[in-house]
Amino acid sequence: MTDTTPAAIPISRQVTLPDGRVELAPGTPPPSGPYANEDLLPVPAAGRTWTTYNFSALWVGMAHNTASWTLASGLIAVGMDWKQAVLTIALANLVVLVPMLLTGHAGPKYGIPFPVFARASFGVRGANLPAVVRALVACGWFGIQTWIGGEAIFFLAGKLIGDGWANASHIGGHAWTMWLSFAVFWAIQVAIIYRGMETIRRFENWAAPFVIVGALVMLWWMSDKAGGVGPLFDQPSKLGWRGDFWKLFWPSLMGMIGFWSTLSLNIPDFTRYGRSQKAQTRGQALGLPTTMTLFAFLSVLVTSGSQAVYGAPIWDPVQLAAKTDNVAGLLYALVTVLVATLSVNIAANLVSPAFDFSNVAPRKVSFRTGALITAVLAVLIFPWKLYSDPQGYIFTWLGLVGGLLGTVAGILIADYWLLRRTRLDLADLYRAGGRYWYTAGWNWRAVLAFLAGGVLAVGGASFKPLLDGRPIPALSPLADYGWAVGLGTSLMLYLALTALTGRTRQAD
Repeated sequence: MTDTTPAAIPISRQVTLPDGRVELAPGTPPPSGPYANEDLLPVPAAGRTWTTYNFSALWVGMAHNTASWTLASGLIAVGMDWKQAVLTIALANLVVLVPMLLTGHAGPKYGIPFPVFARASFGVRGANLPAVVRALVACGWFGIQTWIGGEAIFFLAGKLIGDGWANASHIGGHAWTMWLSFAVFWAIQVAIIYRGMETIRRFENWAAPFVIVGALVMLWWMSDKAGGVGPLFDQPSKLGWRGDFWKLFWPSLMGMIGFWSTLSLNIPDFTRYGRSQKAQTRGQALGLPTTMTLFAFLSVLVTSGSQAVYGAPIWDPVQLAAKTDNVAGLLYALVTVLVATLSVNIAANLVSPAFDFSNVAPRKVSFRTGALITAVLAVLIFPWKLYSDPQGYIFTWLGLVGGLLGTVAGILIADYWLLRRTRLDLADLYRAGGRYWYTAGWNWRAVLAFLAGGVLAVGGASFKPLLDGRPIPALSPLADYGWAVGLGTSLMLYLALTALTGRTRQAD
């Protein structure tokens, strides 16, 4: 039975509330079986309580973090001035807000997490493909952020204990005390995630203002060291506004988009707790582009100041804070780094993969087990290598991430908004043989669109800082636009394949 208009088949076993949110009909037993567990089931409407403030605070907590700081300061390190760096980041966050709101819509409406949402387009089993890709990316990010947090503990302990801590014998290129600091920070995060989503919400609410104050203190300190705010604005661009700048601008823009392309996929993991569409829309629109741009402004000014004071830009805030001789100031700065890193790492890089890995084997892997898998894999990707170089960090790692995840976003948006008109059958998302079963649980159209979009998006890029890979020469012109190429290609190809082949309810 062909179903070229998925919304044409009546959807039963669920009710639409006056505010547009959907939940299972009263008396309907919750989905069960091999594709459901407690963590993946829809959140009941009564349990969707997050307000505009909660979503804004979530973004303030996630945007005001050390990795966001290094994004902006890294642009200074590779030759931009403060105006060029802030412009690049502001545009990137306005662009990525669009898919963020589009994919986030399914959260408050149906109360489902990202891997369950992806079942509508990829199939009940096929959703594991984008879920695992997203989870592995999160493992990389979790590792990078944990290394940053470990650095903060390392420098903090060094100031308190003395030179013996910092000058300890080296293992693998770093002091053994640095490895210990990394392990301690890793354990703190795992302990917090084990307490659940409500603990995370409360943590984000108080962490957000704390981090803002910390960033302002860093700005005041650097302007004082530089002799005023003037030197912070006076550092010239090494690129100008001509060809050299634009050659760097496009891969930088895609890298900045790639930074939050992760959340543009799994934002339903958070919006599923939203009280209304208005809460998630306003909260994200207020929280993401504004706070990221303002935080970028702070970080580029501080980094420009470091260039004026020390003769070279210091793009790592932990390394910069370590230069102060004021113990109280150092302690405050490094505690701020710890809180900021905890804030983003738990919310952005443990919640999503915990759900994603749970989706692979719902009966065997719980949310907490998925979080532990993430934490272990994060160590195995050697995050200290990814973070060691701003050039590789911004262009290689973020370019690869953005290209692949933009491809998934294109398919989700095409399926949910353009084909289904935002209508989903909650019960069928959890069972074999339903409208999202396709062929043996896989929608080959989505898989083909993902593969084609992914090759075009990242096939022309060089990944030598990560892998010993060589680009495909014919695709090299597309490498600087990976996220846009991936999203546009997968969206159009998915729509074309669906139109040409039709969509079947149970099997092709």
